[in-house]
Amino acid sequence: MELDALFTGSGILHNELKVGVVSTVTAQLVKINLAHAGDVSGSYIKGARYGRGEVGELVLIEGQQAIVLGRVTEVRLPDRDRTELSQDYQGSSQLDAIGYVKLLGSINIENLRIQAGISAYPRLGDRVFSAPTELLSALPQLMNDGVDSVTTANVTINLGKAAGGEGSSIYVTPEKLFGRHCAILGSTGGGKSWTTAKVIEECEKFSGAKVIIIDATSEYRSLNSASIVHYHLGSPLHKSYNSSEIKIPPTDFFESDFIAMFDPSGKVQGPKLKEAIKSLRLASLAPDKFPEGLIRKIGQTKSLYRQAMNAGDNSKLVDDPSQPFDVSKLARQIVEECCWDNDDRWGAANNDLGYCSSLLTRIQAVTYTPSLKAVFQSDEQLKTLTEALEEFFSNDMRVFRLCLSDVSYEFYAREVLANVIGRKLLMFAREERFRIMPLLTVVDEAHNFLGKRVGAEDHSTKLDAFELIAKEGRKYGLNICLTTQRPRDITEGVLSQMGTLLVHRLTNDRDREVVERACGEIDRSAASFLPNLKQGEVAVIGVDFPIPMTIQIDKPITPPLSDGPDFQTIWKSEVASY
Repeated sequence: MELDALFTGSGILHNELKVGVVSTVTAQLVKINLAHAGDVSGSYIKGARYGRGEVGELVLIEGQQAIVLGRVTEVRLPDRDRTELSQDYQGSSQLDAIGYVKLLGSINIENLRIQAGISAYPRLGDRVFSAPTELLSALPQLMNDGVDSVTTANVTINLGKAAGGEGSSIYVTPEKLFGRHCAILGSTGGGKSWTTAKVIEECEKFSGAKVIIIDATSEYRSLNSASIVHYHLGSPLHKSYNSSEIKIPPTDFFESDFIAMFDPSGKVQGPKLKEAIKSLRLASLAPDKFPEGLIRKIGQTKSLYRQAMNAGDNSKLVDDPSQPFDVSKLARQIVEECCWDNDDRWGAANNDLGYCSSLLTRIQAVTYTPSLKAVFQSDEQLKTLTEALEEFFSNDMRVFRLCLSDVSYEFYAREVLANVIGRKLLMFAREERFRIMPLLTVVDEAHNFLGKRVGAEDHSTKLDAFELIAKEGRKYGLNICLTTQRPRDITEGVLSQMGTLLVHRLTNDRDREVVERACGEIDRSAASFLPNLKQGEVAVIGVDFPIPMTIQIDKPITPPLSDGPDFQTIWKSEVASY
């Protein structure tokens, strides 16, 4: 970054960028007498446009001990001067306008370190300047670190330019962007998908990068770099030309996953399902005693069952929710569980089988549904999720994209599979796999997966894998980047764990309130700008960005395929004649 002119010579306060002088000082804002509010347009200096007092503009207030950074939030005329504005107004440098500036933070005069809070308040008569574009470009790195970080950082991500799309590019280090997790938020059409694609492209430039994309809608299939590997579950309608199918075998599932999908109801089905799973685990642990892979109980003695339970650690393993079993025999085992239970043997079948008939039907429906083809009906030759991940971690590929677009929400299939994937990554993290190889996981349409509780009330299951990653993944080198158009559907506990928020236009007041509560670095004055952000503009907020700033995201090289149908082309036709 060519920032020499910013730190040497003329500094950051330029006379040609003077906005006005301070006339009133309060704890939260200052009023300034604007010198150029009467101009009919902004000024172009060295190819960059400056509003010199426009609403939303960042300004610098010269002080004796520090420079104060602020944002213009309101411009008005005293009531007595409003008559000077008429239909044929041509501009006047004598217009007595007042600007209201929200105080954001302080800039150290010596090293340009920017921090939240006001170290020394302005005085009456202090001069106010528009912030130069070079300073705006360096803001992400000057916050908390100062000028040294700008000149020493080698690995940086180019997000775009300061709001307005003019001036130097803005670079952010991966530590600031992903170090405490990241969330990309925004209403439909705000540019959220483009921002996600841009971030992925920037990460993919570095040889040591490892990024996993959980693509819910297949819109990122357009990514075509040689260092990106594409996988899909099932048979998606649209897929990348070089995408490979993989499977997630039932052995990757926990007991809670099966309970969520099979959704037992009432007071009988839940206990019978759990007992059947326990029996099948024992059958898999003692194949010599149960060669059929299940345990016959109706009218049988308990001798073999007790021998198997007493062997080794079987009595503990059968209660382990991660212990695998043969799910294809689950329905038959439930039938065997529906019998009378005596001391030394099981008796004849009882009425419980009638209560479990609907459960047996659901088990058959789940295991044969196309939505879960990747689990129950996959080709034996297909690579498993674990094998694909292991290969990705060991080779030179940088981005791993997994398409879930063919997985529907039937039987909670998409939520459960996403949770299984998250739990698998968390398991790798707890094994210290990412300490020297940090992994970034991008979860598209995250509101569909996080904070979900599925199943009947008596046996409901919380799908919390990504919540656990948000809470403890950072210390293992596993970071997540959530993208969603419905922040209100993400639990505040998860959103508050996101150290950096890239917020596009948010028109829903509940969404803005959630962002305000989750991030202490934004107040109502800053949140009031969110509904007015242009397409592609994003407000960067977070722990490492104590002063919210607005960036115009650059167009990605390969934009995602997220556009809707072109009605102008499709509906174009001759006017019908009658």
